[in-house]
Amino acid sequence: MKRRSFLAKTPLAVAAGATFTNSLAQEHRPKRPKDYKLKHSVARWCLSQYSLEEILPRLKELGIYSIDLIGPNEFEVLKKHDFHCSMCEGAAISLTEGWNRLDLHEELIKRYKEVIPKVADAGFTNLICFSGNRNGMDDYVGLENCAQGLEQILPMAEKYGVVIQMELFNQINHPDYMADSSLWGISLCRRLGTENFKLLYDIYHMQIQEGNIIDSISKYHSYFGHYHTAGVPGRNEIEESQELNYAAIMKAIHQTGFNGHVAQEFIPLREDPFVSLEKAVTICEQLLL
Repeated sequence: MKRRSFLAKTPLAVAAGATFTNSLAQEHRPKRPKDYKLKHSVARWCLSQYSLEEILPRLKELGIYSIDLIGPNEFEVLKKHDFHCSMCEGAAISLTEGWNRLDLHEELIKRYKEVIPKVADAGFTNLICFSGNRNGMDDYVGLENCAQGLEQILPMAEKYGVVIQMELFNQINHPDYMADSSLWGISLCRRLGTENFKLLYDIYHMQIQEGNIIDSISKYHSYFGHYHTAGVPGRNEIEESQELNYAAIMKAIHQTGFNGHVAQEFIPLREDPFVSLEKAVTICEQLLL
């Protein structure tokens, strides 16, 4: 697909629809130390050797009060520890089977309509979704299919103050995944025209797939509702051994006025991953203090 001709086919006007705010979400604002300029989080799967009950107290010690990728079955655990879920899961079928397939719409609509109220009732805001793989499908057809399906759940998302966020992946780790570029994702956002649909901009994936991270964030930040981090190459700690300057990237994010979460999603090499996490937060805050 030629990206320029694709954009020409895609509606560019963004509807200025009203955003409904969940009162519970307002009451459940995640805490953070006063000296943190960003809202920090971490993807739960990166700490899979620990139970959620073990993870949350350790995160609090670091001044982190949010965690990514928790489903409704564990919301009570978060509530018990007064913790925020910065990106909820539990409605998608899989990473490869998503909204670009018309034959999956009925099942996806059912799942999302069940989970959206649960996210809102827990006081959370963000719910992840996926495009699915191409399997030979044209990108423009896939975008229209995604829009057709998502339009069936977005009125409910707007009513409950929930933001549906589609994650962008690279083609090395996720071969054939359709939402593999900022351009495609932004075009879908413009097609849908609502503040209740955003992109989960995974910096690791987009560095591998297209690069130009800071420029993309500066130009298109209004379409990005959440950020994930990891080191390139290797998806490990975001330290000096890899090619991304996360201090500069976080400064660029902060300068956009972003008020959402930045979630660490790296595979730790250290025996104690919480040491790596503490260093990652320090790096991300380095140019903001």
